[in-house]
Amino acid sequence: MMRIHGYYPVDIVNGPGTRCTLFVAGCEHQCRGCYNQSTWRLDSGVPFTLEMEEQLIADLNDRRIARQGFSLSGGDPLHPHNVPHIRRLVKRVRRECPDKDIWLWTGYEMAELSAAQREVVEEIDVLIDGRFIEAEKDARLLWRGSRNQKIWWLRQPQSEHAEQHAAACHADQRDPQRPCGKGAMQHQ
Repeated sequence: MMRIHGYYPVDIVNGPGTRCTLFVAGCEHQCRGCYNQSTWRLDSGVPFTLEMEEQLIADLNDRRIARQGFSLSGGDPLHPHNVPHIRRLVKRVRRECPDKDIWLWTGYEMAELSAAQREVVEEIDVLIDGRFIEAEKDARLLWRGSRNQKIWWLRQPQSEHAEQHAAACHADQRDPQRPCGKGAMQHQ
């Protein structure tokens, strides 16, 4: 069973727009300077129950507070223990909330992902990858903690959010040689 450290039904920090955000337990990277060290242990936090999952789906579909999407952070959602649970969850969100985008933060780099981790990535819209490196910390970065981390735009953004995605993509771009885009496997 996957464990979590927090669920925020209304979040405006972890991705664009208003979102539902889930912080999972378990991280192999244990980056120096991590702000979320309490999430490192797999046995920490509380079990992610079916009731919690049902609430998350209901919150994403709640029209009283429109949510743009769902964000997964941690710990690390792509920790090998979490992968089967996250894969099932993102497939359900994709099926039952098709108008919501899915963002995921991981300490693994795209090139390091296992086949099982890539199956999860195939279901999401945006991946922020890479370990937090304290020496590369930059508070000006949007949705990242250190300059080495990349934002991968994996799916074409929905037309009503395209401008927001494009603006975010270029808001903190420091290197004009680094590609930034909305297509498959492009990163910033």
